[in-house]
Amino acid sequence: MPPGDGEPGQSQAWLDWVRRLQAIAQSGLTYDPHPFHRERYEQIRDIAAEMAAGELEPEALVAAFVSETGHATPKVDVRAAAFRDGRVLLVRGLDDGLWTLPGGWAEVGEKPSAAAEKELREESGHRGRAVRLIGMYERDVRGRGRFPFYAYKVYFLCELDDADPEPVQASEIIEAAFFAENDVPDLSPRTPPEHLTRAFAHLRDPSLPADFD
Repeated sequence: MPPGDGEPGQSQAWLDWVRRLQAIAQSGLTYDPHPFHRERYEQIRDIAAEMAAGELEPEALVAAFVSETGHATPKVDVRAAAFRDGRVLLVRGLDDGLWTLPGGWAEVGEKPSAAAEKELREESGHRGRAVRLIGMYERDVRGRGRFPFYAYKVYFLCELDDADPEPVQASEIIEAAFFAENDVPDLSPRTPPEHLTRAFAHLRDPSLPADFD
């Protein structure tokens, strides 16, 4: 059954198989295997790419898989939830024209809170400080788009500085703006509506505990 066909549960199972195969291959290649086993791990990696590719060229996914080295672990996507006068700060992406909380992949050697603050500054032009963890979730369990690597999403509540925003540094961002909870624009899969609702809840009630999957 190709990716995207069948019932949602079947599609999710397919994606889970792809990720597990890719992780097995990546981790196996990390530990200096015998040449015979290296060849087998490379074949597993190629099969995972063919399974995940769909309408894409599998060679592109193989290249992406090859670039992943070391023991396979989840990627970490950080998001900054920042508010002003009860309105949330969102940015609009160039790729899909939809809106999302500022964020992106955390870098190696970067504290999670610092990563969120950096993404906030680069994508919106606003400086702020991460003050509370809102939640940590699996990337795909809440209806988000398919992605060949396994990932966690980490949301921080951020307090904005009073200074005027700087020019946006991120070339993939079209604009940044504030929105009331009842006037949120069309959201990118990068920020599911229920996650944004939870961010507003934390704004209203600072005593709420962090969520997690």
